[in-house]
Amino acid sequence: MSSEDKDAQEDELLALASIYDEDEFKRAVSVQGGEMKICVDLPQNFSICLRGNPLDNLQNGKLECTVCFLPPVVLNFEFPTDYPSTSPPVFTLGTKWLSQEQLTALCKHLDNLWEENRGCVVLFAWVQFLKEETLGYLNITSPYEPKICEQGQIQNRTHKEEACYAVAGAATAQEETLDLRAIQNVDSLSSLIREILDFDKAQREKCFNSKTYLCNICFSEKLGSECMHFMDCRHVYCKACLKDYFEIQIRDGQVQCLNCPEPKCSSVATPGQVKELVGEQLFARYDRLLLQSSLDLMADVKAYHGVSACKVTADKLIDLEAEYLEADDAARRFLEQRYGKRVIQKALEESGSREWLEKNSKSCPNCGTHIEKLDGCNKMTCTGCMKHFCWLCMRSLSKADPYGHFNDTGSPCFNRLFQVLQNDDDDFQDED
Repeated sequence: MSSEDKDAQEDELLALASIYDEDEFKRAVSVQGGEMKICVDLPQNFSICLRGNPLDNLQNGKLECTVCFLPPVVLNFEFPTDYPSTSPPVFTLGTKWLSQEQLTALCKHLDNLWEENRGCVVLFAWVQFLKEETLGYLNITSPYEPKICEQGQIQNRTHKEEACYAVAGAATAQEETLDLRAIQNVDSLSSLIREILDFDKAQREKCFNSKTYLCNICFSEKLGSECMHFMDCRHVYCKACLKDYFEIQIRDGQVQCLNCPEPKCSSVATPGQVKELVGEQLFARYDRLLLQSSLDLMADVKAYHGVSACKVTADKLIDLEAEYLEADDAARRFLEQRYGKRVIQKALEESGSREWLEKNSKSCPNCGTHIEKLDGCNKMTCTGCMKHFCWLCMRSLSKADPYGHFNDTGSPCFNRLFQVLQNDDDDFQDED
């Protein structure tokens, strides 16, 4: 190896390491070479269309989704001793969402770029082409449908097609042999779907975490890693403010109202977002109240006698629970066959829920929804009908002025907005 080639190779590797981070460029340890992971630039609203068979669990055999990122094109390279003076880098090119025909076209264009720049270092030009021009060179538009090659059909295969890999806009039809340097590394359509969606999600999160955002609650600028956005509306707030907001709502029993703080925005926080911000005890309360409100809104459940559905009312569930608990094994099997094991299980679960609710909650005077009070004032808001009522006397309160009940000298609850009932006080003492 000449000293000029050796210096040029070392300079090129050092330049790549300074331009790209460790996720994009990894230098080889034992040879003069490395691996580049290149994310192809995508236009806005770029979508992927995937078609499969029923085994792939796709609705109507088709899935279309908008992505901002696709899994990288991976360029593995090694410098021969006479690079760049005489020989080009030895390389392979692979990705999961381009066919071997498409990768073959890219390999040939990298060869052409070397011929145009023979005697000069060429890796940066290769990387820029793959990043910025891949879609245009292959005439890929949205929605794009990747083609999957079955394993074992790749070697020694020729394919005649109208070339859509135009150079300077010229399209020709030609017979071409697939390049062995072109590798489509994907096992199945289902694995490709997972790879694309997982990578897009991870890259979006990485971009979000690295940017700064203005929180419209505390009006401070913070890194995305200290913030959270609502999924539907994409409004961003810092985690500290959302944590306080969520905790207040949950303590007040407003588990259905963890909306985006933006005025008139109806986006709701996901349970996963709530769990990330609030403590374990509060999340357990949130989870329980959310389940409770859902059960309260269920007028009945359905059982099936043969193929015809029949309704099992809430009262019937109570009777069914008592009958099942008192029955012997043979009678229990008969009830399970008649009503179904899921209905029996629901009856038993609701029995435990009723006992807990009777001991730890009160019913809304307006709609009957069970409400638990952890702390705070005695002005309550029902999670079912959103009406206000007094925890002490259980009277409905005015929507316009719910606190007037506690300020009226003629009210039995005058000056008792923050008074704790004896039973509640006992509970707190038991916890201490």
